[in-house]
Amino acid sequence: MTVRIINKSSHPLPAYATSGSSGMDLRAELSSPVALKPFERQLIPTGLYLEIPDGFEAQIRPRSGMAIKQGITCLNTPGTIDADYRGEIKVILINLSGEEQLIQHGDRIAQMVFQKIEIAIWEETTSITVTERNAGGFGHTGKQ
Repeated sequence: MTVRIINKSSHPLPAYATSGSSGMDLRAELSSPVALKPFERQLIPTGLYLEIPDGFEAQIRPRSGMAIKQGITCLNTPGTIDADYRGEIKVILINLSGEEQLIQHGDRIAQMVFQKIEIAIWEETTSITVTERNAGGFGHTGKQ
């Protein structure tokens, strides 16, 4: 899949870190550091603009290292970038730690994964099939 990209950031294009990586790291494009207070959220720009092919989406996901080491994660995760969106890619970060965390220019703040999507067509009906689970949800199978 080829994705057209405009890079207005001062960083190289996102890339896969290893041959087995499913996501590419996104970097913060900041004029000054952003201090995230505990439980504060901020929209962090990347300087990237995409033309995602029809039939695909880009998902924005947290980086596990930031989550465990700093308590920083993405809100609205996975965030969806639709194929028809042409604005700058920005990442909603939240600090879930008890201490202020600093986001610096160039920090790897999230990862982006491309996913094929299917378009649903509704078929309105008066009944749906019964399954073993049926309406069970929200922990219906127990904790252990």
